[in-house]
Amino acid sequence: MTRRSVNGEGTGVNNTTQNGGHPGDTPAPKVEPDAPNGKVELRKKVTLLRGISIIIGTIIGAGIFISPKGILKNSGSVGMSLVVWIACGVLSLFGALSYAELGTSIQKSGGHYTYILEAFGPQMAFIRLWADLIAIRPAGLAVISLAFGQYILEPIFMPCGVPEIAIKLATSIGITSVMYLNSMSTSWTNRIQIFLTFSKLLAIAIIIVPGLYMLFKGETKNFENAFEVSNIKLTGLPLAFYSGMYAYAGWFYLNFVTEEVENPEKTVPLAICISMAIVTFCYVLTNVAYYTVMSAEELLASQAVAVTFAGKMMGNFSVAVPVFVALSCFGSMNGCLFAFSRMFFVASREGHLPEVLSMIHVRRHTPLAAVLVLYPMTVFQLFVGDIYSLLNFMSFLRWLFIGVAVLGLIYMRYTRPDMPRPFKVPLFIPAIFSFTCFFMVFLSLYSDPVNTGIGFAISLTGIPAYYVFIVFDRRPKWLQDAWHPIEIEA
Repeated sequence: MTRRSVNGEGTGVNNTTQNGGHPGDTPAPKVEPDAPNGKVELRKKVTLLRGISIIIGTIIGAGIFISPKGILKNSGSVGMSLVVWIACGVLSLFGALSYAELGTSIQKSGGHYTYILEAFGPQMAFIRLWADLIAIRPAGLAVISLAFGQYILEPIFMPCGVPEIAIKLATSIGITSVMYLNSMSTSWTNRIQIFLTFSKLLAIAIIIVPGLYMLFKGETKNFENAFEVSNIKLTGLPLAFYSGMYAYAGWFYLNFVTEEVENPEKTVPLAICISMAIVTFCYVLTNVAYYTVMSAEELLASQAVAVTFAGKMMGNFSVAVPVFVALSCFGSMNGCLFAFSRMFFVASREGHLPEVLSMIHVRRHTPLAAVLVLYPMTVFQLFVGDIYSLLNFMSFLRWLFIGVAVLGLIYMRYTRPDMPRPFKVPLFIPAIFSFTCFFMVFLSLYSDPVNTGIGFAISLTGIPAYYVFIVFDRRPKWLQDAWHPIEIEA
């Protein structure tokens, strides 16, 4: 792997705020005479199709197959739940369009971290990064991986339950394989992501087609009185929207790899718009199919809606559904890790994480250390932690910082009016979306103040960490050498 130099010789300058660089400045890559094309850097290998596969493959995880009942439970009626699915798709599109502007204006990887860094400076960005690194990302990856382990083994153990130790072993194998794939080749990571995305869409088609066939045959009894006013729960609608926005989360992952996107000015907005249209269309029709075959009571009683649906419609073929769910989870694991690693890579390049995380493998052109940094923490949380509680603590932080990033778009419209904006959205779009994010954060504080407070306290540990690791000069030499770039003789 290659390293950087602080004096600019051979590798370029590490432009951090500590040495006078602008927080958004990108260091020049190191020139390696033995490397391909004489330059070691992340290659632009994300095409439009690969960009679409990253977004769709990350958004569509296990949720739409397992438990869409949260929206139905909190909305109170079949018709209102479908309205919530559509509305959440539109709101997510607003957020995605805002990120399309940010991604084309600030053509650097890193997603939320980079945009907060550009708009509000290094301390706010570091707090977001710290919460991601110590809890959110490893816990989120572990949860998706557990779903993979559960459903990949279910056809083998049917009709019995899957032993917990078997789930964790299968999960560990899944995590390891995703880490290995992302470490070895960006091209193969993207090719497999495309395959897994088509597998997800095929699984959704297997649900939608027979469901709509039954609907067109006249199976409409479950849609009678779909908007019964007495069943609609106005007080539960905010929680229904919270569940819906969580189901659509993932539209921002292409922004984590902007530097690897071909022609980002056109590819990023186009990939985002196409992906959100496909996902919204699939989500709404999948729920229509569910309601055609199952009543609202049956759906609320089901622990895995797609499996219940398949059992009623497909008989013996229903054993294939857990396999499709497992492939869907594997695709989400792959897309999430691909995106997360680039955020850690960029944060290291800015001086906010140890230098080793900004190293690129000379031959494979992958950020190897940034990929592997999550591995021990993810496996650790998988075996010893109550990661579902941890996600409850931290879930509100996702929307808080996404709202801050989109608010930064509005802020930079006034503070940096001359910034190039190849793709520009009307101001009401980021305004509505950031308001929605902050409303969901307020809802979390109101509905679950204890868990939300704990999560907020965990994130605030990033403030002393910022001063200890970034600002404070009287640190042991080994810590300074690890955190900040050191000069390497040619």
